[in-house]
Amino acid sequence: MPKPARDRLAQLLAGTEPARADSAMLRLPGNVLTLEVADLGLVHTPIRAAQAKQLIAVARPAGYGRGEQTLSDTSVRDTWEVAPDRVRLGGPSWQTHLDAALEHFREELGLPAGARLTAELHSLLVYGKGQFFLPHQDSEKHEEMVASLVVMLPSVHTGGELVVDDAGSEQVYGGSRDDLVLVAFYADRRHEVRPVRSGYRVTLTFNLLLTSPSETSEAGPVEKASSCLTEHFTTRVFSKYGGRDLGEPTRLAFLLDHEYTQGGLAAGRFKGADAGRVATLLAAAQQAGCQNMLALAEIRETWDVLPDEDTWQGGWYDDEADNNEADDDEPGTDNDAHQLNELIDDEITLDWWTSTDGSEAETIRLAMDEHEVCMVTPTESITPYETEYEGYMGNYGNTLDRWYRRAAVVVWPQEKAFAVRAEAGSAWGLRSLLDRIDAGELDGARADAASLEPFWTNVGPEVLTPALRVAAGLDDAVIARVVVAPFRIQMLTADHAPLLAALAQAYGDPWVLDLIGRWQSPNRVAGLDQLTWATETLLPLCQKLRQHEVSPIADGCADLVWRLLWNRIDMGMAQKHPERRHTYLAELGEPLARVLEAASDELGTAIAEALRPLDDNVVELLVPVLRAHRLPPNPALLAIAHDCRDRLTRLVGRPARAGGDWSITWTGCGCGLCDRLAEFLAARSERTHEWPLATPGRQHIHQQIDASGLPVRHTTRRQGRPYTLLLAKTKDLFRREDEVRRQTLSELAWLATAFE
Repeated sequence: MPKPARDRLAQLLAGTEPARADSAMLRLPGNVLTLEVADLGLVHTPIRAAQAKQLIAVARPAGYGRGEQTLSDTSVRDTWEVAPDRVRLGGPSWQTHLDAALEHFREELGLPAGARLTAELHSLLVYGKGQFFLPHQDSEKHEEMVASLVVMLPSVHTGGELVVDDAGSEQVYGGSRDDLVLVAFYADRRHEVRPVRSGYRVTLTFNLLLTSPSETSEAGPVEKASSCLTEHFTTRVFSKYGGRDLGEPTRLAFLLDHEYTQGGLAAGRFKGADAGRVATLLAAAQQAGCQNMLALAEIRETWDVLPDEDTWQGGWYDDEADNNEADDDEPGTDNDAHQLNELIDDEITLDWWTSTDGSEAETIRLAMDEHEVCMVTPTESITPYETEYEGYMGNYGNTLDRWYRRAAVVVWPQEKAFAVRAEAGSAWGLRSLLDRIDAGELDGARADAASLEPFWTNVGPEVLTPALRVAAGLDDAVIARVVVAPFRIQMLTADHAPLLAALAQAYGDPWVLDLIGRWQSPNRVAGLDQLTWATETLLPLCQKLRQHEVSPIADGCADLVWRLLWNRIDMGMAQKHPERRHTYLAELGEPLARVLEAASDELGTAIAEALRPLDDNVVELLVPVLRAHRLPPNPALLAIAHDCRDRLTRLVGRPARAGGDWSITWTGCGCGLCDRLAEFLAARSERTHEWPLATPGRQHIHQQIDASGLPVRHTTRRQGRPYTLLLAKTKDLFRREDEVRRQTLSELAWLATAFE
């Protein structure tokens, strides 16, 4: 394809003319061209033997020119030819690709700017095994003809290389199984087709005709640079791998050769060749209707490296030599014992920029893709400020990471200014939207806000407040969601209550509730103690929301906290170890009390009803809830107090354990070992048990007893095979029940006083 405009811009700013050649090659995807031949129909690629033979059947032996004569001699040229009037070329994008290819060849062959190449089909050629064309020159069949174009069609063959004498050196061009290989060369260049060794080589040949440029004065560097910018921003880009359409570029960063501080860049104190290049680029940007900023860039490159010959011995490293090298991690050094081989990966991130007059500057974070960057001096030729070498590790390694700091001129089209600046700095984008809303420019504000969607994904809590203001002011529910969608629920505070109320007034309570639900999706709160945050932040927000008369949203937030809390209660009730269960449930008392204070009557009733079916161990939660309440009891709290009194009364009413009753009610995991343990525990008079048991079984029983906090001593007698597990119930069984009874009586007395 033609050289990208950004590369030509860099070349222009470097002050050099592109190298000229007598021949040039270009590859295109094989599927961009369809080929039909009279009496044969569609020719499928890659062309295989059967179809090549069909082509030969409708072809004739090809001749060659000598002066005004056309001769036929297979010792000079041995190939088959199909006349152009029997060949039809097509494909939805063929002409577009061909035009772009011709412009590429015009540049590579050094033809005048403004001139235009056109391609005239000359013939379709088929070379079978052993066929060839000796070195020769093409005759110029038209006055406008300046060159020839050979298009090698995808086919399975070996040999048949096209060899062109390019300024005294041979350029060898081979075909491809999957791609179109296009080769253009001046008509006076001697060239040949070497013998085909296997398969069939099929090509199209064209005469390239040159239309001279109009007589206009040569454009200056600013005009040329302006033209390059315009072309860059209006040419669609396709990914290097996969060919995905990336659309038209929104920006271009030209990297300068020297390092600059923020102060030096803002003051415009450019060094060396940077001064002239920046001046040209800024003038070109103005002429092309573009805006610009001066930026600082952080660059990381990862290189595959080859060791120096002194440290590489027959495929193995000389460890001693390698250990004597300087520390690879020492800042500002590069390990000279490693030769850069291939660039594996690179990252270019702009982290600060300023206007050219220094009037505005801000910290940003903007990652640049390869097609958005150009430079005169390659980064790898600059000294990095830090390097890090990863040695060979068997399956990976032999890589060198290098870090650089470079300055840049960043340019973008005026019409894309909002998207570019908003992506770089979210605060600026929101300020701009608020200004437009305040000025009554709603249509423009909506268009700009909608343009945020592709990149508006990683925004911080510091811009939630202006984002909520913008969303409320847009008066468009769909676009407002674009603005506020990427935030997370833990960014909310009680201070956001009036802004959420404004959103509810603009778009309705269900809209806001749906938004909050999306904000609290599980993947957005990883690593966060959700319950602590919800209790300390979301519940105060609920109370503020009620003050702003948006009770449905307050109810939704309170319900969210209750659902988090219910999951914790369920986990606590499932604890088998009594002390751990008691501690776990007691810690949930304070959060549940705060939820009941913030909840509506309906939610409070639902909470009380949800707790009622739980077993009596739930008093370990209910009592802390009742002790933690701070406001006058509401109906839900009174219902919980009544339920708790009933449970405590029932517990106190249970008969005390008889002195000789050693029975323990317990259920294990349901396995045979746990069933046998449960039988021993349930026995009223059996205090000890000896149980020959292999190691896995003993380990399981040990774990079950410890996990359930059973008052059972468990040891192993290591005699015989298998060893014997010794179980003995302890007096803790009686002590614990006495302590629980005393505690229950105390709590019942307190409850009677606190909730008369």
